[in-house]
Amino acid sequence: MGELQVIARYTIADNAHDDVMALLSELAEASRTEPGTLSFVVYQRPDDPREVVLLERYASREALAAHRETPHFARLVLGEIVPRLESRVVELFDATSPG
Repeated sequence: MGELQVIARYTIADNAHDDVMALLSELAEASRTEPGTLSFVVYQRPDDPREVVLLERYASREALAAHRETPHFARLVLGEIVPRLESRVVELFDATSPG
């Protein structure tokens, strides 16, 4: 199997925006240092700053599994970010090259 694209869509709870954005910045920085992480970018919707999308690219499914086992994922995502969200949807896509 090849690369894996992850699209995570978050809706931040009221009054948690600044905290979540700071935590996401910390998460992105830590995640980019992982050997199997090819890209990790956070985007905020301009007309609704509570809506955030994370675009994450991993070298393989194993690299994503390793990411989800890191201490920073457990602490930041599971411990700090998820409790401050109204909703969270995570989609996985095989990243194939055209042609």
